[in-house]
Amino acid sequence: MTGYLLRRIAGGLAVLLVLSVIIYAVFYVAPGDPARLACGPRCNPEQIRQVREQLGLNQPVYVQYWHFLQGLVAGHDYSTGTGTMHCQAPCLGLSYQNDQPVTDLIVQRLPATASLAVGAMVLWLLLGVGSGVLSALRRGGITERVLTWLTLAGTATPVFITGLGLLMLFCAYLRWLPFPSYVPLTDDPEQWAWNMLLPWLALALLESAKYARLTRSSMLETLAEDHIRTFRAYGLAERSIVGGHALRGALAPVIALSAADFGSIFGNAMLTETMFGLPGLGQLMVTSTKTIDLPVVVGVVLVTGTAVVVANIVADVLYAVADRRVALR
Repeated sequence: MTGYLLRRIAGGLAVLLVLSVIIYAVFYVAPGDPARLACGPRCNPEQIRQVREQLGLNQPVYVQYWHFLQGLVAGHDYSTGTGTMHCQAPCLGLSYQNDQPVTDLIVQRLPATASLAVGAMVLWLLLGVGSGVLSALRRGGITERVLTWLTLAGTATPVFITGLGLLMLFCAYLRWLPFPSYVPLTDDPEQWAWNMLLPWLALALLESAKYARLTRSSMLETLAEDHIRTFRAYGLAERSIVGGHALRGALAPVIALSAADFGSIFGNAMLTETMFGLPGLGQLMVTSTKTIDLPVVVGVVLVTGTAVVVANIVADVLYAVADRRVALR
């Protein structure tokens, strides 16, 4: 187990390194001048040149990237409009727009995105796995047909349509919920949950449909295996067979898929955060991309990439726990 984890961690670090190189290369050839955007529309060429030197944009791109790697390991000194600022490791650089450390910007926005991602993931697993198991156990009945129709509708509906419909229904017409306004969990847990409920639902309804279909098919395959028939022949209760044996085998592919979806949720989170006004990494990414704020973009991409790598490692371990036939090598 230890050797496997060390190999996966080393591979994950290599993936993040390549990812950062790709992001740097893309923004280096992208149109636009970060120095002009950081200086403002009224700056003359001399002021733009000074800003470019201050940001280090006059240096070759490999030198800029080397300073970025140095900041991650040992910190780095950056020139600002008021002097020199030391960014402590792990340092992702300074924002071109406001000279703030990128690490601080991400830490400020991360709770909102983490609340959205983790809450939606828990909700879509509960809805998807629950409806998938129920559909498999009620195969051929009206319950299965209704759940199949709902999963198809959920898969075909984009997240911004679902979010807009939830806002209109629960906030505008029924007025059961307030329009979402992010409240930190540490300030008021109850208000945090109420304000995050609609964003959770908007993401969970989209993803739960896929998990319902996967769980249903996996559950049907598991129920048809020989060892399940043997348990039934020995007279074990159906509830014990489903909960203790069939469900455990059926959850293995669900666990593997959840790791990949945990990474893709950040893409949907950009739309969701914009729609519901959540101050998360999605909004920060959109704003930084428009202003070509390279350090912020690279920092957000690396944070989300780290989440994907960690989620995949955890999923592999849980997959082996759920299915003892799988060996970690």
